[in-house]
Amino acid sequence: METVQGLEVPFPPGRRAFVSLGVFDGVHLGHQRMLSALVRWARQNGGRSTVLTFQRHPKAVLDSSSPRFITSLQHRLRLFESLGIDICGVLTFDKEFASMSPEAFVREVIWAWAGAGGVLLGHDQRFGHGGRGDVTLLRRLAPELNLEVREMAAVRVAGKVVSSTAIRRAILSGDLDEASAMLGRPVSILGTVVHGQRRGHRLGYPTANLDVHHEVQLPEGVYAASVCREGEVLPAVANIGRRPSFARTGPAYLDREPLVEVHLLDFRDELYGEDIEVRFHKKLRDEQPFREEGPLRAQIEMDVETARAYFDGAAERLC
Repeated sequence: METVQGLEVPFPPGRRAFVSLGVFDGVHLGHQRMLSALVRWARQNGGRSTVLTFQRHPKAVLDSSSPRFITSLQHRLRLFESLGIDICGVLTFDKEFASMSPEAFVREVIWAWAGAGGVLLGHDQRFGHGGRGDVTLLRRLAPELNLEVREMAAVRVAGKVVSSTAIRRAILSGDLDEASAMLGRPVSILGTVVHGQRRGHRLGYPTANLDVHHEVQLPEGVYAASVCREGEVLPAVANIGRRPSFARTGPAYLDREPLVEVHLLDFRDELYGEDIEVRFHKKLRDEQPFREEGPLRAQIEMDVETARAYFDGAAERLC
């Protein structure tokens, strides 16, 4: 997949584009169906499937209340590519961009810059200043610009419309089943492996410490997880928390930002500097403090064996 960063960069020349636009936070089940339809549409017409997304969440500019992304930009780009998208244009959403009229956005960005021959919108999608742009406006401009316009219906799971807001709420409450059902895959985060204090190595269970890419996290606890790396999916145990066993001044650890640490089962290679995706499958227990290393080591061993049993019972859970 080719990526174009900003309107200042010319769009790659070639076949006409079939375009979908939006934040696509989570690249959830609704997004997946929409983008898969976009890929099919483009291929049937000899064109290029094209996504236009944003570097920042529009809410961060419009009302300064942007929540953490379910998936960071880098994570979304990976997921777009896995769906077969040909090109992604990453737009900078600032106050000047927010003031652009929907008509100008269609003419100057979708048609002139991206070279669209077709546009696929979600069922309730809005764009342009004041959110005045919608599928009705696109269809009004379509004859002038020789655009074909299509609209996707809402996707529902258990009677609920799939949305990034609903998924974010489920993740924050720890409802893995609901969040995963709406995502169409396990809840996951993307992070860069960084150096830690190597306490896991000393305990016999080395962990990869993650610098998470500003993505919303599950409640603190220990999880059966898996790691996607170089085309492999590897079983793991993940801990989200503040490591209370190593707090120096009692409850002071509560002021710490939760950390994400991952122990890959039967894996000893170095991961420092790599970006890895961690998928969360089942919560094993809450985080708890230990006064001594012996009981902590014993609990970690139990967590590892519980995770092994979970994955041995159904290998497809790793997918």
